[in-house]
Amino acid sequence: MHALVEPVVAWFDAHARELPWRHADRTAWGVLVSEVMLQQTPVARVEPVWRAWMQRWPTAADLAAARPDDVLRAWGRLGYPRRALRLQECARVVVARHDGDLPDGEAALVDLPGIGTYTAAAVTAFARGRRAVVVDTNVRRVLARALEGRALPAPHLSSAELRRAGDVVPEDDAASARWNAAVMELGALVCTARSPRCDACPVADRCRWRLAGMPPDELAGRRRRQAWHGTDRQARGRVMAALRDAAHPLTDGDLAPLWPEDDQRARVLASLLADGLAVAVDDDRGPAYRLPGGPVAAEERATLSTADAVELPA
Repeated sequence: MHALVEPVVAWFDAHARELPWRHADRTAWGVLVSEVMLQQTPVARVEPVWRAWMQRWPTAADLAAARPDDVLRAWGRLGYPRRALRLQECARVVVARHDGDLPDGEAALVDLPGIGTYTAAAVTAFARGRRAVVVDTNVRRVLARALEGRALPAPHLSSAELRRAGDVVPEDDAASARWNAAVMELGALVCTARSPRCDACPVADRCRWRLAGMPPDELAGRRRRQAWHGTDRQARGRVMAALRDAAHPLTDGDLAPLWPEDDQRARVLASLLADGLAVAVDDDRGPAYRLPGGPVAAEERATLSTADAVELPA
């Protein structure tokens, strides 16, 4: 067994957060929902939404039968709302092809809409308790520091990095699942990107980055800094919030005060229509927009095909 495993798992046994998708009564579907929600979204924001979501739609069949507008409203402000529709499309496929139960095995999971290799590995480990190589941003950071002496991993996951992560994962199913959860938690709580708490780290004495004097990130100039203010992402968020809250369709005139830049607002509306997050309808006041509601029409489903389902949008 790799030298990192025992101390990190022992730390996890003492410090793991009480999260509902870790409870003994968790379901595989509930774990998948948590993994989809947690993509680029903090646990503190996800947990209350996950609890309400699972109370309302505890199974894939429940979500599959829901109205898309209700799904988007329940998703609320988690961000990247297309994930919500992809999750519902996944639920429909699970019902149609697997009688409502998630299939076993990473290959079968990756065949579902919106499920990529990370999510399939996470469900295999955390729901099924089987050996898998679960590599998220937190895991990559811990291993980059402890094993390679680097401040941060490269911007993109490489096959060599994935192999190195796999070399650390125990062969035993139960030990593997525990390690995956433990190293992920260590990265989230201690080995953080900006302010690592090395004094609380169970492997600080063997971390190559710390022993090398914590050198700076040599790839800092290559890392993309995502702006927010004034971007299409911000505009999409405002328009989506208005559509979620509206009791009736909204015209472009209704939306103009929220985002007065005409060209950008038009571009954002076009992108929401293309992503199936909004539909255009006729209104007495002219063209208007609302959330997709009722059974998903064929033209709306076209944007949710499995062809581009390597992973949910970032």
